[in-house]
Amino acid sequence: MSHAAQAYSRTSHATGTAREIEAQALLKAAKQLRDVQTNWAGPDTNMHKALLFNRRLWTIFISAAESSENPQPIEIRQNIANIGMFVMKQTVEMQMAPDPSKLKPLIDINCNLAAGLAGKA
Repeated sequence: MSHAAQAYSRTSHATGTAREIEAQALLKAAKQLRDVQTNWAGPDTNMHKALLFNRRLWTIFISAAESSENPQPIEIRQNIANIGMFVMKQTVEMQMAPDPSKLKPLIDINCNLAAGLAGKA
């Protein structure tokens, strides 16, 4: 199990249901990305840290979606994996040609999924 997955697992046991933890993590990633976008002065350490956190989070989601032990229907798992692949592609594009407008889809995806997990969609 990766370090990020272990940390996620420890946090999930301490603070709430899996859905609540996932929503909190998505909102944390969205906030970091939004902070980068709002305070844009070009690529910097904060941008790289925010993208890394978001990528690690989505790596966990993709891995869970691909797991044969995942109880979700295959259609939902495929949708999560497809969104995750888009997130990864968008992240690479942001790293190759930094532009704060490229953060909007990542922020929107994280916020919308967090709202859905929290039952607010």
